[in-house]
Amino acid sequence: MPPVVINVAHADDVRDVVHRAVQALAEGQLVALPTETVYGIACNAADPVALERMAAAKGPPQADPFALAIKSADEAEDYSPRWGPIARRLARRCWPGPVTLVVEADLEEGLIRQLPAEAIPYLCPQGTLGLRAPANQVTQDVLRMLAGPVALTSAKLNDGREAVTAEECVESLGDKLALVLDDGPSRYGQPSTVVRVQGNEIELLREGVVGQQTIDRMTRLLVVFVCTGNTCRSPMAEAVMRTLLAERLGVPVDELGSRGVQVASAGLAASPGAKASPQTAELMRERGAAIDDHAAQQVTEHLVRHADLIIPMTSGHEAALVEVWPDIGPRVKLLDPVGRDIADPIGGGIEVYRQCLAQIENGIRHHADSLIKELGIAGA
Repeated sequence: MPPVVINVAHADDVRDVVHRAVQALAEGQLVALPTETVYGIACNAADPVALERMAAAKGPPQADPFALAIKSADEAEDYSPRWGPIARRLARRCWPGPVTLVVEADLEEGLIRQLPAEAIPYLCPQGTLGLRAPANQVTQDVLRMLAGPVALTSAKLNDGREAVTAEECVESLGDKLALVLDDGPSRYGQPSTVVRVQGNEIELLREGVVGQQTIDRMTRLLVVFVCTGNTCRSPMAEAVMRTLLAERLGVPVDELGSRGVQVASAGLAASPGAKASPQTAELMRERGAAIDDHAAQQVTEHLVRHADLIIPMTSGHEAALVEVWPDIGPRVKLLDPVGRDIADPIGGGIEVYRQCLAQIENGIRHHADSLIKELGIAGA
């Protein structure tokens, strides 16, 4: 019997489509789901019979275990509680999106231990687990509605290519599927990039939508300093931190990226492109850390999402950041080690700026020590 095919765009109520997919998965059926990369075959990961059915549908050789489709980085930590800062960083920056992370399968503390023993060979036979958060709205809705975990693998055509349309899923798998959600051609039309993360080491297992250089950039630790206009305090802090970290790591400032570190600054009310104030520029030249080419930028969703550590100058800046982005609280730390505000020197003379810089340098030393010690920057 051929599968039921539902055109998502033409559905009267997408919620009904989601409920049908959830019901089919809960009943142990195979469902073809759209993702931004290729179409995937999904089943209930807690159902060994469904997993066996999916392996049979995929056909030999079944060399790679199935991934778990998850909603977010927070859910990933439930399956691999000790996955480490680099995996966490990649998940925060790449998900939902076309990257599959292969991490340690924690069979003692992770949720994977709650799955039937018969499910383990299909998901983590070698002690690692693939995790994928697809960037497709209807598939995300299905994952949110289903109580249990979902196993996911790409739908392959007879010639080995991945299916990128619902029609290709039906052509390739036919009555092995119970339901196909047709959300049009996949956006990218090529597989996800697969990255194995073990501690502070990464290995590209498959280059897909996202290339090696982008993955390398995504693994860098990013520190962002925040003030109001991004012309005085935060540019000074950025320059001082870059200089100090480069000294500690024994590299030129412009090679910090090669050591996995990035430093930036932004303002809550910045005028994009504005130069550093004359006093700021003068002090930084005195320190041998010229910022004549500085261009102010506004704090953005993208910058905040990617940052590992956000360092505001005042408690007011901190409150403003957390009000807009409540989930960033654990990644926000005031510059001053005892929580004092770093007052804005704007409008003051050069000596006011010197006093401000002295406070900034004190805070930078504190945070640099923490970064190198706690986040394990190699080579320090």
